[in-house]
Amino acid sequence: MPVLWALVMMTRQLDADDACPARDGFFMPAEWAPHARTWMQWPTRVQPFGGPDGLLRARQAYAVIARTIRRFEPVTMVVSPHDAAEAQLACGPLVDLAEFPIDDAWARDSGPSFVVNGKGGVAGVHWRFNAWGNKYHPHANDSAIGATIIDLADLPIYRAPMVMEGGAIHVDGAGTLITTEQCLLNENRNPELSRQQIEARLALYLGILKIIWLGDGLKHDETDGHVDNVACFARPGAVLINMPLDKSDENYPAMADNLARLAHASDAQGRKLEIIELPQPKKVRRRHDGTRLETTYINFYACNGAIIAPAFDDPMDERARRILADAFPGREIVQVDALPVLEGGGGIHCITQQQPL
Repeated sequence: MPVLWALVMMTRQLDADDACPARDGFFMPAEWAPHARTWMQWPTRVQPFGGPDGLLRARQAYAVIARTIRRFEPVTMVVSPHDAAEAQLACGPLVDLAEFPIDDAWARDSGPSFVVNGKGGVAGVHWRFNAWGNKYHPHANDSAIGATIIDLADLPIYRAPMVMEGGAIHVDGAGTLITTEQCLLNENRNPELSRQQIEARLALYLGILKIIWLGDGLKHDETDGHVDNVACFARPGAVLINMPLDKSDENYPAMADNLARLAHASDAQGRKLEIIELPQPKKVRRRHDGTRLETTYINFYACNGAIIAPAFDDPMDERARRILADAFPGREIVQVDALPVLEGGGGIHCITQQQPL
């Protein structure tokens, strides 16, 4: 559904002097566009990882991911001051640290979204953050960290009037965005906003011309259906989607519905979408609390020259690697054990945030 009309309506609602990225010629580029650096946050909260041992394993995994990305581009790890020495030792001297109070470890969601103007200009969008519908407390530090990161990057800031997490959206860099109704229309995010008002804000703050709405995300995803566990663009006009091979899998109905929605969709340029299925891992694993661990190969990160992809010690790991290699020719596919990260409720994409060049 095109949202140009919503952009016009929203513009009428805003004062003429209200700044927003689209008015100033900015838009969100694709994740595979060149990066200046990657931002991450050092794990702090014990609860999501099931205790101190789980937190330690997560920190070790975050450090491996940070060092892996640093092979391809600069990395800055935001870390609470009392954890700085441990983080530097684990991540090594090539990973930069920024010491600020934080509550949790998911830079994709509490961090900013970055936009560009195609003329060398870069700016940051600071979203309102409420810890995935007030699921975790406190979260005041993470509600502020997006603006802090934009300030550290020495970039102009736009403050968006909407609760939003970066994992809830994916863009093709050419005006198209995909998201899920389960997340962005959830009453625990923006109950005062209609679908049209949410579309308008995405248009104004990310330069979006077309939104493709999927339905639900993975059943046990506590983010309420973040799209970065479900589907993402591989390039303009091509979408990767998580698909269970077993039709009896509890995620199959929702993923089949999303597949059908994509099959009937077109992008902002009017193109029908090429759909590339990524198999869901075969093994069903459990978190510390007994709930299903929602493993998905969609939750990868595209950095300069590489795809940092999850591995799960699963029969589908190699098949997923080959599909990603075909989808991103010329990029090195680096698989990293993501299970300690997933124990906390997210994946590699969830813990990284790209700053475009």
